[in-house]
Amino acid sequence: MIDVIEQVSAVRRQVGSRVLEAGEARVVTVSQAYDISVDELWDAVTDPARISRWFLPVSGDLRLHGRYQLEGNAGGTIERCDPPKGYAATWEFGGEVSWIEVRLTAEPDGRARFLLEHVAHVDDERWAQFGPGAVGVGWDMGLLGLSQHLTPGQGLESADGAAWAASEEGRRFMTLSNERWREASVASGTDPAQAQAAADRTIAAYTGVPEEPAQP
Repeated sequence: MIDVIEQVSAVRRQVGSRVLEAGEARVVTVSQAYDISVDELWDAVTDPARISRWFLPVSGDLRLHGRYQLEGNAGGTIERCDPPKGYAATWEFGGEVSWIEVRLTAEPDGRARFLLEHVAHVDDERWAQFGPGAVGVGWDMGLLGLSQHLTPGQGLESADGAAWAASEEGRRFMTLSNERWREASVASGTDPAQAQAAADRTIAAYTGVPEEPAQP
């Protein structure tokens, strides 16, 4: 049984921007702490066999300058690798290139924190249409998968995960996640009405139904 509210509440979310050589980019940041060491977390997020169990099947050469491919999703090149502190890679999907940066750090209480930044050049029209939830909800699903993978007896196989995402519980999780990304968007300076409209379009895209008010 997945505690949807507990998982959504365990994640930190932030929306910002960064100036790159090619111009300003949007930055979506998501993180969660896990009750394991940094070394153990590094193994979970870099071992191809383990990534396939909590995220998506992955193939390729998972080393510095190597190419990777997630089944049915993005691929790219590993641009930086600093075990067990983190790595950076391109995120190539749909003819566009963005970047992901992963950092693993030790928490004062002994847990290890996984932090991911997704950096993308996003045109204003697309950002206004969907906002940060377009990628944020997907990364929330990834952190849920990682949390389940790291909890004994709780891991979901890929097929089970897909079925769960289509369930009422899965849709509730995505709705709550989307609401938190709306809040993060407003906190970053987005007009509340615009953020709500983007969130409505995002959840409709994920679930196929209009967003209903999130329950506490």
